[in-house]
Amino acid sequence: MRQDLDGPYLRSGQVARQAGVNPQTLRYYERRGLIAEPARGPGGHRAYPPETVTLLTVIKAAQRLGFTLDEVAELIDTGRRAHPTADLRARAQAKIAEVEARIADLTTVRTALTQVVTAGCDSLTNCACPDCPLPYADLASGRTPEED
Repeated sequence: MRQDLDGPYLRSGQVARQAGVNPQTLRYYERRGLIAEPARGPGGHRAYPPETVTLLTVIKAAQRLGFTLDEVAELIDTGRRAHPTADLRARAQAKIAEVEARIADLTTVRTALTQVVTAGCDSLTNCACPDCPLPYADLASGRTPEED
């Protein structure tokens, strides 16, 4: 950490390494306005305040929770206002609903795949198993289930 400016600062590589991102991500977040454009140190190097590492860690954590960068930007902007709002709570509840819907979809997929494995299916279009749960065999042959 250097002290040449009005306080301690970190160079791009140091910030990126400490936050677990690459330098291109750092610059991209700068362009998107997620992190403030840093001051320039001697020699023109970017000089980030140490708090930038914390902010990047928060951004990455929010992404792991399923928030898009646009949503993260809005939440950061909301948090920068003088008085907090319930925006994060409402967005988190909406994310929970999205996650629950994805879980339901994945459960359906798992059930279908389990049926395929249990039935012993061996082909999408020419399955020879007696109780094939896949509708594709009938569709590929041009038959409809009603014709059986």
